[in-house]
Amino acid sequence: MSNTQPQPQSDELDDESVREYLKQHEDFFERHPDMLDYLHISHGSGSAVSLVEKQVSVLRERNIEMRKRNNNLTNHARTNDSLFANTRTLVVALLEAKSRAELAAAFNHAMKNDFEVEYTSFILFGDPADSSEGCRIESSDSANIEIGSMLKNGKATCGTLRREELSYLFPAADSIGSAAVMPLVAQTELGVIAVGNSNPSYYTSNMGTMFLNHVAEVLVRLLPKLESSISG
Repeated sequence: MSNTQPQPQSDELDDESVREYLKQHEDFFERHPDMLDYLHISHGSGSAVSLVEKQVSVLRERNIEMRKRNNNLTNHARTNDSLFANTRTLVVALLEAKSRAELAAAFNHAMKNDFEVEYTSFILFGDPADSSEGCRIESSDSANIEIGSMLKNGKATCGTLRREELSYLFPAADSIGSAAVMPLVAQTELGVIAVGNSNPSYYTSNMGTMFLNHVAEVLVRLLPKLESSISG
């Protein structure tokens, strides 16, 4: 006959049991508000605060975070509104251009005055002898030699460029740290537009290029119609 006696079960609750009970009885503290006075949480300073004080602190921090998010959203909305308005003005100016020279002038003016771009470049491919003030014409062969890697895929290139590439795109500038370059490609390579900044981190490889793509789409549709009018 065995002398083994059944062990009495412990009535002590563990943390998980308490957690589960409170999760299943969400109104516990509403039914027993006096319990809040017995609950204290260690503060970062080493002192103890009541649960109510802790909840107030958490809500205050969340409120501050929400204000920051709302401010960021408001600032982004204002920036987008300004970008949209300036882009609309630029597109209208491009549509009103009667020559490729006027097209280049409209682009350069908007970049510098409306978008506050430090350096701009507007290069079309053709006979360099046809270049005029504000409208630079280069042969496609020379362009492929100097910036061929940027023309191959027809997509925007952003970031820090080689010194030779910067010299080709911005001959008069010697302090450009970063740039964004967009080929103008239809059935053939028509040219290239570029913007530059003295800050090496201003234009980065992970930045959005929707704006440049949009401007390029407008230009490649207008350029063929203005081929016979170069000098303006």
